[in-house]
Amino acid sequence: MADTIRDLLKGDPVTVDASATVEEAAQLMDKQDIGNVLVVENDEVKGIVTDRDIVVRVIAKGNGPDAGVREAATTDLETLGPDDSIDDAINKMEQGNVRRLPVVDDGKPLGVISLGDLAQAKDKDSALADISAASPNN
Repeated sequence: MADTIRDLLKGDPVTVDASATVEEAAQLMDKQDIGNVLVVENDEVKGIVTDRDIVVRVIAKGNGPDAGVREAATTDLETLGPDDSIDDAINKMEQGNVRRLPVVDDGKPLGVISLGDLAQAKDKDSALADISAASPNN
């Protein structure tokens, strides 16, 4: 069973430069089959952008695919460190009312922990854990 956030991290973090467009971010999400990317500047996490952020903050406002990723990104971030506990992550998600938390080490991106990751770590038999473990729909 996982004890720390480090135990839940999978592979390299998926990032997009802060100067990128939302189209570039969306293409990266599509290619990686994920719903978010970390926004970095000078190798430090400056934000996170989700597929929903692009729809609500850019497309719904009439802006096009060449809009900057900064327009869509959440920049007032709660983050986790690799040695934070699973319970620390759960508490931060509850308090911040968020479903994903970037994991950083001295500002450098290590990955993203999702609500589904935490569900799988805490209760592998829960409905949320089952959904999170299932293959994505295409």
